[in-house]
Amino acid sequence: MNLSFNDAELEVLRLAAGREGMSPASWAGRQVMAVAQHTLVPVSRDAGDVLRELIAARVHLRETVTALRALAAPGPPAADLPATAADVVARALDAVARVDAATVAVMRERRPRS
Repeated sequence: MNLSFNDAELEVLRLAAGREGMSPASWAGRQVMAVAQHTLVPVSRDAGDVLRELIAARVHLRETVTALRALAAPGPPAADLPATAADVVARALDAVARVDAATVAVMRERRPRS
């Protein structure tokens, strides 16, 4: 199989291969096979930016979960929460869990599998 690249594409390929200590041909072959076997799903740079933002949001949301659980924990502070506030905390925890699960699913799609 022959692949051809313009100069800019070849430079991108060389840089990517160099980051992993591989020859450009070996790196390209590995990526082509990973995509063909559906173990790697290519995304655009914009999608990569979105994924990075999701990962950062996940970290923040996990910190938020810790704070919400402390607020909703049985004991003196939670006993003072009105039922509506407790419901809001429960819904927020559910939303965080959904975003967390979605982020993990997207991360798994992007992770090369052996």
